[in-house]
Amino acid sequence: MSTKNYLCIMRSQPRSPEQSETPSPAQMEEMYAKFNAWKEKFKDNIVDMGGKLADGKVVTTEDVTDGPFVEAKEIVGGFMIVSAKNIDEAVEVAQQSPGVFPGSSVEVREINTP
Repeated sequence: MSTKNYLCIMRSQPRSPEQSETPSPAQMEEMYAKFNAWKEKFKDNIVDMGGKLADGKVVTTEDVTDGPFVEAKEIVGGFMIVSAKNIDEAVEVAQQSPGVFPGSSVEVREINTP
């Protein structure tokens, strides 16, 4: 069975000042262990881990402005591309990611190629 590629867009709510505590070294080590175990489990599905997205520009037919803006309800923080038999398998990869936590979401969309 052939596979398709899916774009996974990571979103989260803007963090409040009281949520911006830096994790302890032990918490960071635990987070990296979970992340590396997830990456190993789905290594055949992960095509491109993408990365964290920095601020950029918003382009319209009228102009170009700085953006996206912090006052947005949710922030697109990153992306990845996964290969899967179907959308359900792609969703499983996203659901098991340690990057999915309360206040975040991952939008999974098939990449249609001509």
